[in-house]
Amino acid sequence: MSIRIPTEVQTACIPPLLSGRDCIGNAKTGSGKTIAFALPILQKLSADPYGIYALVLTPTRELAFQIAEQFAVLGAALNVQTAVVVGGMDMMAQALELENRPHVVIATPGRIVDHLRSSSGQWNLSRVTFLVLDEADRLLTPTFAPELSYLFDVLPKDRQTCLFTATWTSSIDAVADAPPKPGKQKPFIHRMKEMVETVSTLKQHYILVPSHVREAYLFHILCNPPESTLHLRRAPPEPMKNNKKTQHNSRTKKQRKTDDEIEQPPPTIIFCAKPRTAAYLTSLLKTLSIRSTALHSRLTQRERLSSLSLFKASVIPVLISTDVGARGLDIEDVAMVINWDLPQEPEEYTHRVGRTARAGKGGLAVSFVTERDEEKILEIENRINMKLDEMELSEEKVLEKLNTVSTAKRLANMELHDAMFGKRERIHQIKKANLTLSGFAEGSEI
Repeated sequence: MSIRIPTEVQTACIPPLLSGRDCIGNAKTGSGKTIAFALPILQKLSADPYGIYALVLTPTRELAFQIAEQFAVLGAALNVQTAVVVGGMDMMAQALELENRPHVVIATPGRIVDHLRSSSGQWNLSRVTFLVLDEADRLLTPTFAPELSYLFDVLPKDRQTCLFTATWTSSIDAVADAPPKPGKQKPFIHRMKEMVETVSTLKQHYILVPSHVREAYLFHILCNPPESTLHLRRAPPEPMKNNKKTQHNSRTKKQRKTDDEIEQPPPTIIFCAKPRTAAYLTSLLKTLSIRSTALHSRLTQRERLSSLSLFKASVIPVLISTDVGARGLDIEDVAMVINWDLPQEPEEYTHRVGRTARAGKGGLAVSFVTERDEEKILEIENRINMKLDEMELSEEKVLEKLNTVSTAKRLANMELHDAMFGKRERIHQIKKANLTLSGFAEGSEI
């Protein structure tokens, strides 16, 4: 993993965790927080490698898979066994994994509680020594409160607990200020000294965009990315051999020719508020010959992991994601983050733009500010304690492709209509409401 010098959060948090103390670690995105808790867990696990030793909770499924990969790499010499227990995957297969008592379980709260409630006693969490809440600011919200309460009741009281977060919120404050339980010390707290919440290598801009022509501005930026990002452009993938019908071959060749006419952008993540918007933008950009893939909660887990793999492998340069992709994901050399929609909560901005400019590298964040967003951008600037720079684009150049983009908009909307995306969204909302009313844990999982 090419780790030579520990980061500030690793230097601060690893010794107290090794000494047995609870810990709250606060550090900027991309600063190595996962390693700060993974190494102490593995060090202590080597002395007692039996049973489920550590439970790591995350708010999103994709982050759970990423943490499991890092444990596998760091713990290879120990032959560490991990299990990822998240929604969208087969429960029977997960139950069998849990019965084998892996050393480290990485889970979303809803799914692990489901397993505990349905288990007939073949496994339990009675030997858990470490509990980790990664992205703790997101986990310590009302959304996850019922599941966390259940887990705190069944976990050993003498466990070590550690919380890690890039954004310090009132819920983290409440935990830090709470009096320690009998026999326990107050947790060790490492908090960022800098007032600015985002990293210094990140250039942050906003563009004032009329909402009805956002698509034209997005297309222009992707076709004409800022010069500072150009060195991160990736070569297009090798064409694959296709043995299907001649008609399909002909269509593929035509599409490939169109793709070649537009130089693909450097690796870019576009964040939006709703799954429907992510699906719409993916269809729009594909119609405009920009290779894109989506990541949102209406996709199956296999589809979500496939999208991430294609983006990580640079096969597809543009990932269009809701906030399921904003937390903790460590993808190498993301050049640009674009906020199509500004986040509802200002702290989510920090997590979104933290997908670029990681581990000391540079990056660029561009936020679209429409006529409805002025208050939101002020809240974000207050949160991160800095002003965003305005990026000015030539409106004349942006609107040169307006007819092409307008045609693509119509086709993208027709595709969503044909796929009955709106109907499926309404069905999902009804199901979600029913689950919430019934108190089922799975309804809270992203």
